[in-house]
Amino acid sequence: MADQQARLSWRDDRIPVSDQFDDPYFSIQDGLAETEHVFLAGNDLLQRFATDVQLPDFHVAELGFGTGLNMLAVWRAWEQSGHQGVLQFTSFEAFPMAPDDMAKALAAFPDVAPWAARFLQKWQGSGLCDLGSLQLNVVTGDARLSLPEWTGAANAWFLDGFSPAKNPELWQEDLLQAVADHTAPGGTAATYTAAGFVRRGLENAGFTVTRVAGFGRKRHMTKAVLE
Repeated sequence: MADQQARLSWRDDRIPVSDQFDDPYFSIQDGLAETEHVFLAGNDLLQRFATDVQLPDFHVAELGFGTGLNMLAVWRAWEQSGHQGVLQFTSFEAFPMAPDDMAKALAAFPDVAPWAARFLQKWQGSGLCDLGSLQLNVVTGDARLSLPEWTGAANAWFLDGFSPAKNPELWQEDLLQAVADHTAPGGTAATYTAAGFVRRGLENAGFTVTRVAGFGRKRHMTKAVLE
């Protein structure tokens, strides 16, 4: 995968579809509801945020930044939980989306519009972005190269690359091992896919893996905990 900008087509003039991977960036049914089901509930984030509102900070990491919708959803949840600390959000993205395309895609989700406006006002397309209660870092390039070199450790992972059938490179066992190597003790991961080789890769990396009900038309998804 080369480090370059995303190439898009639009379905119904509102759902971005990757020309590189022939896959939509979010659920045709309801992208925000999918994010809440798969990534927030899949990592038990609302409960974890509510358990200790004095938590000084929390680190979420992600494979595939896309439109930024996942980041906005968890940022909203963090602020609404009453935390005074800082949420760290690190995302690895090979094909960053142009800010104008992000704005068009995010316009479909009025529930996160206040957070989208704050984000888009400061976003430069990649790298570090200080959003106050959220510190964003989007690492551009091939995650198979950049993630092993990362020095951070996440409390929760959003595994949100394009479909394993369309983008198998982002689901390889060595990359999933790198995810485990950069997960804090007791950290979690969640993904919309329940593909057998993905679940086995997570298990081989040291996660305890559970298959649970998926969102919408997807029968199953995957949750994982690093003990």
